[in-house]
Amino acid sequence: MRRILFFFLILSISHALAFAQVRVTIQAPSQTEEGQRIRVSYVVNTQDVEDIQVGDFPGFELLFGPSTSSSSSFSMVNGKTTHSSQMTFTYTLLATKEGTYRLPAATVKSGGKTYKSNQASIEVMKGDASAQSGQGGQQSQPSRMRTQNAGDRITKDDLYITVTASKHRLYEQEAVLITYKLYTLVSIDQCRGDMPELDGFHTQEIELPQQKSLKYERVNGRNYGTVVWSQYVLFPQKTGKLTVPAITFEADVVQQDRSIDPFDAFFGGGSSLVRVKKTIVAPAVELQVDPLPTRPANFSGAVGTQFAISGSLTPEQVDANDAVSLRLVVSGVGNMKLMKAPSVPWPKDFETYDPKTNDKSRIGTNGASGNVVYDYTAVPRHGGRYTIPPVEFCYFDTGTKSYKTLRTDSFHLAVAKTASGSLRRGHSQEDLTVLNSDIRYIKTAAADVKSAGATFFGSLTYALSYLGALALFLLMVAIFYRQAKANANVAHRRGKKAGKAAAKRLKSAAKLLKQGESRPFYEEVMRALWGYVGDKLNLPVTDLSKDNVGEQLQQRGVGEELVGRFLHVLSDCEFAQYAPGDPADTMDRIYSDATKVINELDSCL
Repeated sequence: MRRILFFFLILSISHALAFAQVRVTIQAPSQTEEGQRIRVSYVVNTQDVEDIQVGDFPGFELLFGPSTSSSSSFSMVNGKTTHSSQMTFTYTLLATKEGTYRLPAATVKSGGKTYKSNQASIEVMKGDASAQSGQGGQQSQPSRMRTQNAGDRITKDDLYITVTASKHRLYEQEAVLITYKLYTLVSIDQCRGDMPELDGFHTQEIELPQQKSLKYERVNGRNYGTVVWSQYVLFPQKTGKLTVPAITFEADVVQQDRSIDPFDAFFGGGSSLVRVKKTIVAPAVELQVDPLPTRPANFSGAVGTQFAISGSLTPEQVDANDAVSLRLVVSGVGNMKLMKAPSVPWPKDFETYDPKTNDKSRIGTNGASGNVVYDYTAVPRHGGRYTIPPVEFCYFDTGTKSYKTLRTDSFHLAVAKTASGSLRRGHSQEDLTVLNSDIRYIKTAAADVKSAGATFFGSLTYALSYLGALALFLLMVAIFYRQAKANANVAHRRGKKAGKAAAKRLKSAAKLLKQGESRPFYEEVMRALWGYVGDKLNLPVTDLSKDNVGEQLQQRGVGEELVGRFLHVLSDCEFAQYAPGDPADTMDRIYSDATKVINELDSCL
């Protein structure tokens, strides 16, 4: 029996391996400059690679390659173990000629079969002489701009923001897209600026990725890193000339202070990079808003295009005094959040309620798109057959610049008669209090009768409630006093939050690790290490040195071995920024060591 099971196990594994799909993918930047180096990698999702063949790289000179690396990973979820591995072949290229080129596909042999990778295009832009001289011939990608020397003047040509409007003349309630685009020749860390409260506009911001990725764009003979920084959709609520005011952005420009000794920065735990704040003013935008033509009586307030309406009535057969539900769905592109609910022409003897609105629209570059669902509830009071006329929806079409009226089909309802004075299922006497008359339902429940003189005031329960309230008040005073005392101890509060602050920085470092951003990764890890001991030991930044931190930790009862490991991780992090070797493995190791040593210190302290 065991042999049979073993045979079927081997057969199933062989079957899975035989049908495992080998994939070869290419990884390369989409843009570069003349004279700059790039890396092109071909990744195979298996280590069983017999041979790889790659054609010529037009527009590039092959400097080195292929260099190979491999990796494997195991995971177990709910007792199920999965294994994955890959082999990477990397080529280092030098861009030699301006133009757009298609990188060659790689042909890989694995398991006796041949597999081919996809192809990718890369744009080689004309070199920017000023940028190349600032980078000293190092590898350049669109996401990395040149780093200035500390003290260099940042001009309006080095860093600016443009403002564009999708249209400058529009109708009231018509959507207009305002785009703020950043252009930079220098390295920036952050940029902040928010749209102020606007008079005469309903404003909605479009969600853009938090992680910005710069792309090259040639302007006046220079290659700028550009990115759409923020976008807003505005719906004007007034007519005439309206102004979107100028917005002031504040950017952190990264510069290099060459007066700092590199060895002091390297071994002292510091950095030769400094951040300089630069103010950027995005200009104002003028818009001409025209009034809508004479509005029909049934105008819903909707302005846009591609509107549609549909409806459904459920159920179509009910008893008198039972509720029916009418659902209307309005879809389109425009000011979906500002339009009014359609008016339903219910029969006269129906009791009606305000509709419930469920907005399922999403903001986009043309305004809000999607649909809005309106649910109406009505209760027919008498039997018979009823026809609810079509529901109308009137909107202003910005494409044809005219009003359009949409209609649903009519709705038919059959209502069965009920015995006089009786109520049907689903409704209580309290729900339906008046039935087209001034006679209300008689309450049939037993009355709550109390004997004369049996009052709450002066009773034992009355006295106990006062004592309970007094005890609760004293307890709250004690709790507030203790909390105020704890909050007054700034050092205690700072040390208590040290672990959470370090965990937050390590989480940011983990994201940078996945993106392969080595320099920001090491900076974030060092912030986590130094910030943790600074907060835990209540040390100012000026006292943060390895010797002082080592002494303070030992005075707090931390073992010499753990202190040594902490200082060793700091040194490794400083050294790894410039050390040769595999960056990914080094970053993984340092992240793991930093996480472990902070957790052990937190447990010890």
